[in-house]
Amino acid sequence: MAGLVTADPLDAVESIDAAFGLELFESQSASRHLDLAARRLGAARQGFYSIGSSGHEGNAAVAAALRVDDPALLHYRSGAFFVQRCRRIHGADPIRDVLLGVVAAAADPISGGRHKVFGSAAASIIPQTSTIASHLPRAVGLAFALDRAVKQGISCPWPADAVVVCSFGDASANHSTAVGAVNAALHAAHQGVPMPLVFVCEDNGLGISVPTAPDWIERAYGPRPGLTYLAADGCDLPDVLGAAEDAVELARTWRVPVFLHLRTVRLGGHAGSDVESAYRGRADIAADLARDPLLGTARYLIAAGVADAGELLARYERIGVRVRETADEVVHQARLDSAEAVIAPLAPTHPDAIRDDVTRSATPALPSETAGESLSAASALPRTAVPRPSEPPTTVAPRMTLAQAINHTLGELLARDPDVLVFGEDVGRKGGVYGVTKGLRKRYGARRVFDTLLDEQSVLGTALGTGLAGFVPIPEIQYLAYVHNAADQIRGEAATLQFFSNGQFRNPMVVRIAGLAYQRGFGGHFHNDDSLAALRDIPGVIVAVPARADDAAAMLRTCVSAARVDGRVCVFIEPIALYHTKDLHPGDEAWLAAPTTDHIPIGAARVYGEGTDLTIVTFGNGVPMSLRTANRLAAQGIHTRVLDLRWLNPLPAVDLLHHAEATGRVLVADETRRGGGVSESVFAALVDAGYRGALARVTSADSFIPLGPAADTVLLGESAIDTAARRIVSSSRPVRRT
Repeated sequence: MAGLVTADPLDAVESIDAAFGLELFESQSASRHLDLAARRLGAARQGFYSIGSSGHEGNAAVAAALRVDDPALLHYRSGAFFVQRCRRIHGADPIRDVLLGVVAAAADPISGGRHKVFGSAAASIIPQTSTIASHLPRAVGLAFALDRAVKQGISCPWPADAVVVCSFGDASANHSTAVGAVNAALHAAHQGVPMPLVFVCEDNGLGISVPTAPDWIERAYGPRPGLTYLAADGCDLPDVLGAAEDAVELARTWRVPVFLHLRTVRLGGHAGSDVESAYRGRADIAADLARDPLLGTARYLIAAGVADAGELLARYERIGVRVRETADEVVHQARLDSAEAVIAPLAPTHPDAIRDDVTRSATPALPSETAGESLSAASALPRTAVPRPSEPPTTVAPRMTLAQAINHTLGELLARDPDVLVFGEDVGRKGGVYGVTKGLRKRYGARRVFDTLLDEQSVLGTALGTGLAGFVPIPEIQYLAYVHNAADQIRGEAATLQFFSNGQFRNPMVVRIAGLAYQRGFGGHFHNDDSLAALRDIPGVIVAVPARADDAAAMLRTCVSAARVDGRVCVFIEPIALYHTKDLHPGDEAWLAAPTTDHIPIGAARVYGEGTDLTIVTFGNGVPMSLRTANRLAAQGIHTRVLDLRWLNPLPAVDLLHHAEATGRVLVADETRRGGGVSESVFAALVDAGYRGALARVTSADSFIPLGPAADTVLLGESAIDTAARRIVSSSRPVRRT
């Protein structure tokens, strides 16, 4: 089912009876009046930034071709689709709902006044900003998840035969996100994976002011093997309806991706502040006005004998009056008036429920294949001068490396929780570049542990979609540097969904990323990357960095439960250089630990020792370096405690202040860069909390990491920690808590 298919509008013409035709006309009219009202409100400074749908009203027919329980991810010009879909929902008022969004009223039923988006939980419309087709990977992931949820017995909000629809513009179709999403859908379908998805490209020939070649979309997407391409005149209602019905039937029956190309027009500028006469000629603007889809529908209804011009004009005016009256009413609605109200849905937290989910029991997992006989069950004691951990493991298990503990825990989670999926590049057959997922596919099957395309946007899009469908996805990004290729899937999609939907939709996920530096003899800056700033500044995202096996196991469990319970987006950074580390000091095997089933609360640090002279604050690779420094300082009578932050977002502010004030001297050993690194936020947290003691920091340089021994010249080293620790102790008097 590939190649070019020309839609025949005759069947659609015969199927549009009088009542149905008038219904679609009213939906189109409502969308047009909503655009006019939005511009009027904006000019009066009573409404806010809004992009209109005028010229795209043919998408009402796309909504009519679908069921209400077909999940939709909409383009910002899909106003008529929204109106038509919501008309089928008992008690829904799409006109008022859209206007509440335009004026940013707290009563807006989808975003609660946070953003003007098309969304409705009742109508299965998942709110999107859709600015650069960033929602397409999520749509692919959701289509992928529908069949998988049925076969794995996962409770999914949508029926087994649902079809996913996503709409976008012609300019966005050129973005790498869109191109990659279509490719991912075709790749899956090529392998026989069900992919019930309708891509709707609403082609008005413009990307703000930049023209799209008239034949480009057809040439780019028409000849794609495995992609059924349907085209229709988006200004001709019967033509759109016929093509849309064909597209939906193909996707629903055969569970394959379909590309529906609607040739539309854009009436008015790109947005409220855009004046198109500055870059378009009068003839071009007039030609678009002549193709006005609302007039096209009116002509059709008149020709079909459904109504005369006077009747249609009267209907249009009645809708306009209702829109204007509703607009005049909603401007008086209350808006969000506090930071607390704005951020309420951003990062929900129910710590007791998370703890209960972490500790609940189930069928015991099979032993991990990576925890073999080479690991001794006997405890190898570290040197006595090393501060002891404050949280002893609570389970009896072989002591493992960090990588083995993650593997072990993933296996236990897969065995306990049928909603867990593990996937990414090389995670299946190979078991990951570092063997962290070794054996999991063989034990739990290819439906739950699987390889993906070498495309980070598709990896995260799969997580976005499967999370919507009831799964708890654990995608892997192979290296920290690679996540920057697709950071917007975390920032602009995953992290914003609860915000834009006022908590009605969510994207639970735990993104595992192999990261940080100190790999010996390997990599350079793509495989040794210490840049965490792009992740840490995303509101609501949890960033976890375990340094040792027992913490890794417990923190991973906490992240999975936070995703399941609260829909949280978690980024789990795994220090590559510590994956297979056994020793704190040569030969002592002190860095091995038994993976625990403990619950480590989000934002709880771990302290080593009770020294009163200095607190070294660190994380990741800095933990063993700081512990070795503490060992050397102890021999000279300097008593140090080492605080492993473990959680970089949110920072463990309470523990940080407590242990800072306990010594009155703080040294932050930060392996990230000096500018935009973790130490800056640690300093700020202490100062904001009123800490008055001594503060110092040592960091890596503001540099990319070079290949080979040159890396040591820019990375934080133990000697720098040692020197700074002695300096702060010798040059300052402690200001301890009284």
